[in-house]
Amino acid sequence: MKYILATHNINKINEIKPLLKNIKIISLKELNYNKDIIENGKTFKDNALIKAKTIYDEFKIPVISDDSGLLVKSLNNQPGINSKGYSNKGDLENNLKILKNLEGIKDRTAEFVTVICLYDGIKPLFFKGVMQGVISSEIKGEDGFGYDPIFIPKGFNKTISELGMSVKEEISHRTKAINSLVNYLTME
Repeated sequence: MKYILATHNINKINEIKPLLKNIKIISLKELNYNKDIIENGKTFKDNALIKAKTIYDEFKIPVISDDSGLLVKSLNNQPGINSKGYSNKGDLENNLKILKNLEGIKDRTAEFVTVICLYDGIKPLFFKGVMQGVISSEIKGEDGFGYDPIFIPKGFNKTISELGMSVKEEISHRTKAINSLVNYLTME
């Protein structure tokens, strides 16, 4: 069975594809699909389903999609589903905005959430992964993307960017969700 991975984000593709061993994955790039998908849901689950249905309707091939984000407790779980566009600029500006908004705040508890949708045109199935941690006081590290330079996973004293991609691939929210998906697919 083959599946379309519904993302244009090369970082996500590079992170997800190795976790889906023995599962044939087609990227949107391979399909020459360049349209932006409007993610206007109210939850990660809504947005994952919007992406999955949009791509399935176009190609009639089962789809794996995800929506992920950072929830910071002291910021009323912001940036949440707006994690990518939090500053309306880029990753660095998003990180700087979080750090500025947390100035003087002691509780820096946060979590990364991923919801994966598997959609075959009939019934969507969802798989969730969560990685708990705290927000650092400054940007640290070179690896990763998004909020990796400011997120310290529970049980560690370095940011994901400092820990590196090999550690991230073992402990991340996306890995947990993908592992649940893989378990499901191999049980079929």
